[in-house]
Amino acid sequence: MDDVLTTTTILEWTVIKMLLRLSLRRFSAKIFQSPHEAVKDIPSNCTLAVGGFGNSGVPENLIEQVSKLPIKGLKVVSNNCAVNGYGLDLLLQNRQIKRVVASYVGENELFEKQYLTGELELEITPQGTLAEKMRAGGAGIPAFFTATGYGTVISEGDFPIKYRDGGKAVDIYSEKKETREIDGRHYVLEKSIVADYAIVKAWKGDKLGNLVYRGSAMNFNPPAAMCGKVTIAEVEELVEPGELNPSEIHTPAAYVQRIYKAENSAKPIEKLTLNTGEGITIPGKGETKQLRERIIRRAACELQNGMFVNLGIGIPTLVPSFLPQGTEVYLQSENGILGMGPYPKPGEEDPDLINAGKETVTLIKGASLFDSSASFGMIRGGHIAISILGGLQVSKKGDLANWIIPGKMVKGMGGAMDLVASPSRCVVTMEHTAKGAHKLLDECNLPLTGKGVVDLLITELGVFDFHREGGITLTEIAEGVDLDHIKNSTGCDFQVASDLTKMKQI
Repeated sequence: MDDVLTTTTILEWTVIKMLLRLSLRRFSAKIFQSPHEAVKDIPSNCTLAVGGFGNSGVPENLIEQVSKLPIKGLKVVSNNCAVNGYGLDLLLQNRQIKRVVASYVGENELFEKQYLTGELELEITPQGTLAEKMRAGGAGIPAFFTATGYGTVISEGDFPIKYRDGGKAVDIYSEKKETREIDGRHYVLEKSIVADYAIVKAWKGDKLGNLVYRGSAMNFNPPAAMCGKVTIAEVEELVEPGELNPSEIHTPAAYVQRIYKAENSAKPIEKLTLNTGEGITIPGKGETKQLRERIIRRAACELQNGMFVNLGIGIPTLVPSFLPQGTEVYLQSENGILGMGPYPKPGEEDPDLINAGKETVTLIKGASLFDSSASFGMIRGGHIAISILGGLQVSKKGDLANWIIPGKMVKGMGGAMDLVASPSRCVVTMEHTAKGAHKLLDECNLPLTGKGVVDLLITELGVFDFHREGGITLTEIAEGVDLDHIKNSTGCDFQVASDLTKMKQI
């Protein structure tokens, strides 16, 4: 009898506590007249999720007010930290951040310097995994398995999270993660993220808290809004309930607790890239430029009419410029675009429309826009036919390294690990050597982006297929190049196809 009473009492108290929580919770967003009032209770040592990608979709006014608070020790979850003097860089300047969970350091020199000298902890995370960790956290899913990062430092651990002694030694290493084989494929267990606070930027919001984003500025904002226990939205336009089309709302009001209408939005463009009518600009001079064009023209041969294609930043972005007239491909950018068009003409640039390289772009007819978690769902699910990426090193087993040179260059993997782990065909374009050093090797000596993921490698010397019987096989050789030169320029053995042909060019 006592046990029954005890059980009844526990159930009663559980119900009472639940009702109390519900009574204290607001079921529509509270409107704030100033950004300071909206963020002033954010404490030190909390986890803060922040929307944005590069400079696009950044809740700049809310971040500026956080930078003025007397708080420190923040764990910031965001794709990157914008550029010097803008967005999260303000918190870096004030030394308010203890740890950043991000996929990309990018061109933020202060971010890179603070990490390499031990001032800042960096929990590097593949971009698609980061978006899904935030989305899943907001959806009540504590963890999930993904193929992304298997066989790399992401799953194996030992990545330097924090340096000490000015960067001379490592203070904290990442831990090894649980892996599991499911249906013959290896996966990594990733824990989801629930943030104490989240700050996001939207184009329009209503007074209930429903949000609509514009262009590719959607990016990480919806998953950030989902994962916050308290989500604070900065909007450019605030309207009455009912003024937004219900079918066009991206973030429902249930995820938003506070809303603030920004008085101004600077929206600086990180990489203004324009179509000036002067034609294609290939980086480099003289022979270097010619050899890079050879690589690009060969890569263009892999694209077929109607394909959905993802192109890595840098040289791969030039590939569509060499497609034959009448060949149409639909370019996917992992920050939330399918159907990316050419660079805009002068005066037509839009800060809310950028690609994964932070360059200004346009949209073609039939384009669609979505958030970063949906973008990587598209990638992981195999709905993109082919990915073309650059490389620092490739091994004869098809391993790829392209995101970091330890102690020197820490740009981050961005979405590369997600792309190479997907079912999409993976084509790597790279120069065959770097200042005489081999880049095609027995084993990569740089941290891997993916293990056994390369399908085809294109260099200025030839084309290598990784699925021929006998392993890595030279299938095409460039005009004017002899076989001995390729062998001397390569740090591993390879097969030569019996049907070896001259390198294709468009």
